Amino acid sequence: MNSSVLPLTNSTPLCYTKNSPPFTSIQPPIASAYYSSIFMILGLTSNLVAFVVLLKSFQRTQSRSRSFFLIFLGGLVVTDFMGLLLTGTIVVSFHVTHFNWRHLDPNCHFCNFMGMSMVFYGLCPLLLSASMALERFIGINWPFARSSSVSKSRTISMVLMVWFIAGCIALLPLTGVGAYHLQVPGSWCFLNISSEGNDLIFSLIFSFVGLISIAVSFLLNTISVVTLIKVCCGQDRSQRRRDHEVEMMVQLILIMVIASICWCPLLIFIAETVLSGAQLQVKYLLLWLRFATGNQILDPWVYILFRRAVLKRIYPRFDWSRGSIMTLYPSLRDTVRRLTRSSIGSTVGSNETGETGKLNVTPPSTLNPPPSL
Repeated sequence: MNSSVLPLTNSTPLCYTKNSPPFTSIQPPIASAYYSSIFMILGLTSNLVAFVVLLKSFQRTQSRSRSFFLIFLGGLVVTDFMGLLLTGTIVVSFHVTHFNWRHLDPNCHFCNFMGMSMVFYGLCPLLLSASMALERFIGINWPFARSSSVSKSRTISMVLMVWFIAGCIALLPLTGVGAYHLQVPGSWCFLNISSEGNDLIFSLIFSFVGLISIAVSFLLNTISVVTLIKVCCGQDRSQRRRDHEVEMMVQLILIMVIASICWCPLLIFIAETVLSGAQLQVKYLLLWLRFATGNQILDPWVYILFRRAVLKRIYPRFDWSRGSIMTLYPSLRDTVRRLTRSSIGSTVGSNETGETGKLNVTPPSTLNPPPSL
C-alpha cells in the first residue's frame, strides 16, 4: 500500500510503524485537496455565522432555560469550529506542500497532536449532544429541582466537564492505551484501528463512548418529546407559552439526527473491524470519516435556520402568539390528547416557564374563563 524511503527499523517511531511516507499508492479522490478545502471552508463559515446568531440570541433572550441551552449550543459551535480549523489546516497544508511527516516530525509529536485532536473534537459534539438532552430532560420533567440547582456558571461547568472527559480519552494513547498512527494517504493521523492489544481497547473505547452518547440522546429526547406533547395537549396548555420549549426540542432532535447519520457509520465500522479482526478497509475509513466531518458542517445550520424568527418568515400564517405549536394542527392535538389523557395528570404543572423562566403556579379557579356578561 505504501513504500518508504526510510526503512522501518527497531528505532522507527511508533506512529510510522504501520504506514511510513512517502506513499506511492494511488490517492483516493475523496482524500484530495479539493474535498478537504471545500469541507473546511464550508464548516468554518457555517460555524462563524452560527456563533454570531447564537450571540445575538443570547443577548436578547429573557428565558433562563433558553439561555442555558444557548450556552450548550455555543460550546458546540466553538468545538466544531476549532476542530475544523486545527485538523483541516493540517490536511490542506499536506495536500498543498506534500511535506514528509518523518522529516517534519521525526518524534511523532505533531502526529500525536493531530490524532488527539481528531479524537477530542470527534467525541465532544456527541458528548455535548447527550448533555443537552439530559439538560432538557430534567428541565421538562423535573423543572422544580432544576430551577433551584442550575445556574449559568453550572451550565458552563458542564460544558467544561465534557471537554475534560473528551480530553482524558484523547490522552489515553500517551499512557500506553492505544496509539496514534499516520494514516493513508499520509495527510492525517488517527487512532490505530487494530484488533491487537491496547489498540483494540482504545478503538472500542472511542467507538462505544460515541455510540452510547448517541443512544442516551435518543432515549432522553424521546421521553422529553412525549412529555412535552402531553403537556402541550393537556388541559393546562393555555396556562403559559411553550414556544421556547418546542423550539429547543426541535433543534435538539435535529442535532441528534444529524449526529446519528454522520457518526454511526464510522463508529460502527471501527467496532466491527477490531472485533472481527478483519483487515482495515481504507476506502471505507475515508468515506465514513467524510460523513463524520459533515456533522460539523450541518450542525450550525440547525441553529441558523430552525429559529422562530426564520420560521415566521417562511410560514407567516402561523400564529406564534398562541400557546403552542400544536395549535397549528387542532386535529392532531385532539388525537394526541385522547391518547395521553390517562397520564396527563402526572405532568400538569411540571414544566418550566418559557419567557421569564420563573415558576408559574396558577390556582385552578383562575384557569377558567370569566363568565360572560
